[in-house]
Amino acid sequence: MSSSIEGRRIVLGVTGGIAAYKAIEVCRRLVDAGAHVIPVMTDDATRFVGEVTFSALASEPVQKSLWSEADPIPHTHLGKTADLILVAPATARFLGCYAAGISDGLLTATVLATRAPVIVCPAMHTEMWEHAAVQENLATLARRGVIVVPPAEGRLAGGDAGLGRLADPAEIVAAAVAVLEGRGYQVPSGRLRDFDGRRVLVSAGGTREPIDPVRFISNRSSGKQGHALARAAADRGADVILVTTTNRPAPPGAKVVRVDTAASMEEAMLEHAANADVVIMAAAVADFRPKVPAEAKLSKADGLPDILLEPTPDILRELGRRRPVGQVLVGFAAETGDAVERAAAKLTAKGVDLMVANDVSAAGVGFDHDTNAVTILGADGGRRQVELSSKRQVADAVLDSVAGLLD
Repeated sequence: MSSSIEGRRIVLGVTGGIAAYKAIEVCRRLVDAGAHVIPVMTDDATRFVGEVTFSALASEPVQKSLWSEADPIPHTHLGKTADLILVAPATARFLGCYAAGISDGLLTATVLATRAPVIVCPAMHTEMWEHAAVQENLATLARRGVIVVPPAEGRLAGGDAGLGRLADPAEIVAAAVAVLEGRGYQVPSGRLRDFDGRRVLVSAGGTREPIDPVRFISNRSSGKQGHALARAAADRGADVILVTTTNRPAPPGAKVVRVDTAASMEEAMLEHAANADVVIMAAAVADFRPKVPAEAKLSKADGLPDILLEPTPDILRELGRRRPVGQVLVGFAAETGDAVERAAAKLTAKGVDLMVANDVSAAGVGFDHDTNAVTILGADGGRRQVELSSKRQVADAVLDSVAGLLD
């Protein structure tokens, strides 16, 4: 480990999550690198890890209370003397208090009373991580200059697996070193910010084509894959615009455009595609729509309705026709049966750079699952198969292919 942080004062905040045990390794690595580590634990953190452990490993005993007899204003002293404040793990509660400016204890008071750089390392269950309130709090903190080391994907408490696992201690320490050296934090290999400065437009969800004011034609798309693509692009540094039919949480800082029908999605996509470096059409657009939707709710008493269908606009083909030079265009083909062959035909017909073939008839694949398996087809004839994995892993595989074309 570099000795560049020798003697630097780091306040290590530990909050009450199961990942608190990993903060022990973070503490040890920082001390081994020569840093002067002051541990600050919340009361809830001590439910997971004992104070004695951190007091033994760190440079000073654990501090927990605003009402210390040795120091009447401990938060001010800690905030002023720190070279860096590192919070690992950072729970949803801590992030909410920090974003709202609520000092409910020594740690929140300290981060509010400092002008030193602050790094937060969120860790929580996937559902909590993806909640709109948590993402908005993170976006607020990021706008204020707080550095966020995003969670990893893996096994979580209770046996679940997903996004929300605390980043590896080595990555957290590397981020602290980078910030103290003035280099700034960048996601390491495997999660590189290789889309910095790129504008990425993503569509997500299934469209709804009205039959009458109550009923509509749609499909089983949940929007999970499109939202995973938007989040992955944002994590890799992109400026993201997400055109979606769902109410799922969006990545911090992303611009979200809510749409409903194929027509409204087409309008939004064509509007924003002109200035995008990358366009990813992951939405499942209905192929047909009622030509004349009924103005009032149809009733069984009126007999079987005569519904005349017409094709919806081919948004991907129009994006391909209009795209500017240098733009990378990606399509998704949700198919059954000969999915790869059908996707290959669409790749040629619609003029895209990449077509992602998705056999939604396979177990655990496609609509409304948390997992997916795809084949990424390139206009140059290349093929990359992604076996059954999380939708975030599929998203990163697609972006890896896009990054190669951008380069």
